[in-house]
Parts: sequence; C-alpha cells; structure tokens
Amino acid sequence: MNWYRDRGLTQVKQHVGDNDCMLYKAGEAFTSESIITHYSCGRIDVHNVPGEPYGDEIGLPPMLSTDWAMFSNWLDTVKTMSVWTLKDLVTAYEQHNPQITWDTYDTRL
Repeated sequence: MNWYRDRGLTQVKQHVGDNDCMLYKAGEAFTSESIITHYSCGRIDVHNVPGEPYGDEIGLPPMLSTDWAMFSNWLDTVKTMSVWTLKDLVTAYEQHNPQITWDTYDTRL
C-alpha cells in the first residue's frame, strides 16, 4: 500500500458501522483505504534463447494494470528471431495498440 500511497493512488473514506462486527461496533466510526488506480509489474519470460537452457527474462516496470493485461496478451503472440529489448517490444506494441501508461516514478524506459 505504501507504493500506492506515495503516488497518491489511494482514497481514504470515513464510514459509520451499521452493525457489530470484529472490527467495529454499530454506530462506531472507522476509515477504509482503497486503491483508486491499479498498477502491475513483473517480467517477460523469453523462451528458446540460444545458450540459455532455461530461457531469459526482461523486467517490466510498473504500468497501468489494464495496459499490463493488453500488453501481456499481445506478448503471447510475439515471436522474434532474436531477443528484443523492452524498448523494441514496447515500440512494436504501440504501433497498433494504445500507448502504455507507465509509473512516472520509474525511469527504466
């Protein structure tokens, strides 16, 4: 949650309990915090790399989760003759797909 808080991507709301539960009693005030914009990050697994029996991987900086899903689906269809850089993959993807929204705090691209 700190990653989201640091970027202003959470929302804190005040509530009043409407019934007793483990966390509060009926009529008692409490706060909740939720993520308002979801991000995802991880890696691209690269298969069939010459000289690498287990393949390779390319790190992916945080991007909007909706972009992650679309990029991931696109990557499932990609086959290249050599290992492309992340920049090359993103450039190819964005030729026919919406631009990826990256976490502005990350400077890996």
